[in-house]
Amino acid sequence: MSRLSPDDDDARFIRRLFLTLGVIALAATLYFIGDLLILAFGSVLGAIVIHAIAEIYNERLRIPARPALVAAILTVLALIVFLGWLFGVEFRTQVNVLVTRLPGILDEIGDQLSISPVGAKVVDAVRAAFAGSRVAQDIGGLAEGAGQLAINALLVLVGAIFFAVDPKVYERGFLLLMPPSKRAVVEDALGDTASTLRLWLRAQLIQMTSMGVLVGLGLWWLEVPSAAALGLLSGLSEFIPYVGPVAAMIPALGLAATQSVSHVLWALGVFAAVRVIQTNFVTPFVTSRVVAIPPAMTLFSVLAIGAVFGLFGLFFSAALLVVIYTLIRSLYLRDTLGEDIPRSRHRTLFDSAGNERDSPEKLD
Repeated sequence: MSRLSPDDDDARFIRRLFLTLGVIALAATLYFIGDLLILAFGSVLGAIVIHAIAEIYNERLRIPARPALVAAILTVLALIVFLGWLFGVEFRTQVNVLVTRLPGILDEIGDQLSISPVGAKVVDAVRAAFAGSRVAQDIGGLAEGAGQLAINALLVLVGAIFFAVDPKVYERGFLLLMPPSKRAVVEDALGDTASTLRLWLRAQLIQMTSMGVLVGLGLWWLEVPSAAALGLLSGLSEFIPYVGPVAAMIPALGLAATQSVSHVLWALGVFAAVRVIQTNFVTPFVTSRVVAIPPAMTLFSVLAIGAVFGLFGLFFSAALLVVIYTLIRSLYLRDTLGEDIPRSRHRTLFDSAGNERDSPEKLD
């Protein structure tokens, strides 16, 4: 026996060392390609939206599956064109007012707060924190070239269409990477995640619509400039919990300040009243059958995801949190600890032994 050959303890140590180095290398790779992963996640989310619309066409209008999918893709494209038309044509004047006045308004608010020593400390802290954050760097990059945003949005859209056309191909490829004994478990977890995301997206659409309409009407009643654009911005901001609505409220209060101090107070009252309605009536009604994530966990998770993945990560942070929460319930609580958590009913590609089924259309 060669004296240079490692004994059992050394071999075990070497295996653990290489495993640790592999995990570190994988984590570093995921961090450096984080932007690409977030865009891929956005494409998957878009594919779920397309399939949800296709199901409505298939079940309600009795359109066959393939034509329903084509109709769903055209519907999503039409919605994107409609939003572009709203911001580019219908609300162009309002958006121009919002964009041109906002920097000066923010500076005025900072100057007013800086009058007092405490306010000055708060302003300095906010500016320092914002300037050093990755989100701020991404916003600066987007301000310098809007082309990056357009390219990323186009990439997400095209990826969503590819994923939506034949999702089972990608699901099958991913499951084949798993050990055969774990494929059925992972496939159940993926089915649970897709079902939960579909319900969550429907709930978000209802919340975004109600928020936008109520805020827009309230600001229009107060005669705040750009009320319609601010209402639409407030509705879209609901996609990012806590952080989005606060960010959308700042320009509304700033434009209200161009009218009078009382307009600022009334606008603040509008946002407060709408938030009370959302929290006590709309949100409990639409999310009671989806997921109930504690508010503190949601807030800090959104901030953490935004800090790691930047602006695009912040935009998809709520959906990513739903995915993580659902996977923990399915893989750990149900399949590891044995908790009684029901499985979603979905078409499976593999049986309980991890063997590929002859007919993917067969249901468990």
